[in-house]
Amino acid sequence: MLNRMQTALEQKLKLEFEPAFLEVLNESHMHGGPATDSHFRLTVVSSRFAGMSRVARHQQVYSLLSAELAGGIHALALHLYTPGEWREREETTPRSPDCRGGSRAIA
Repeated sequence: MLNRMQTALEQKLKLEFEPAFLEVLNESHMHGGPATDSHFRLTVVSSRFAGMSRVARHQQVYSLLSAELAGGIHALALHLYTPGEWREREETTPRSPDCRGGSRAIA
């Protein structure tokens, strides 16, 4: 079930990047504390990233989502690819690491 923040992220990313593939995963449940819709993993595949460095791609997404980042998102994992890069990766993204903070920290 999508929540309000997840829906807002998807809508903005779709409008801005017209992605060939888009995945917005709410990973808040993987972290300590109450589920606050604060940790997300984004995979965006768009031809608009062609010719851009990874840093420039990240800057574009951060700029687009500045209001959401200021309003409660604590962590945002970005996986941003061109369609060719996505095919080279066999259409997979890395798994998010286990939480190392809060009540789920490993001693």
